[in-house]
Amino acid sequence: MVDKFQSGGVHMELQGEEDLLLVDGYGDGGFRLQGVKVAGSVVVLEDGFHPVKATSLLDLAEDDFVSVLAAPNKPEFILIGTGERMNLLPATLRKYLEEKGYPYELMDTGAAARTFNVLRMEDRRVAALLLAVS
Repeated sequence: MVDKFQSGGVHMELQGEEDLLLVDGYGDGGFRLQGVKVAGSVVVLEDGFHPVKATSLLDLAEDDFVSVLAAPNKPEFILIGTGERMNLLPATLRKYLEEKGYPYELMDTGAAARTFNVLRMEDRRVAALLLAVS
């Protein structure tokens, strides 16, 4: 696998199925992706990941979805990990995603990370915005 830094994120060129980008772990304020510890919240796509400024659902903003909207392979939907517990998105973000035509599913961050992994192993085009948990 070759890592390339682009636009504040990491783009990964997969060399084979063993390189599939999955969430290896979460907690302690970050994630482990392909064996790399990443601090803070992230957007995970099929070919890389990008940092997210938000630390809580209330901090989440339209800008945090830019890397998803710019993805060359439009995801079928976005999994949104809302932290330790599942919570609803603020109305402005719900409206924004609906206007952009992006279906989304809300769940706690652990469930979103596990669901992302299962769907990626099924070769589904999915994105995950995961808020870090302690």
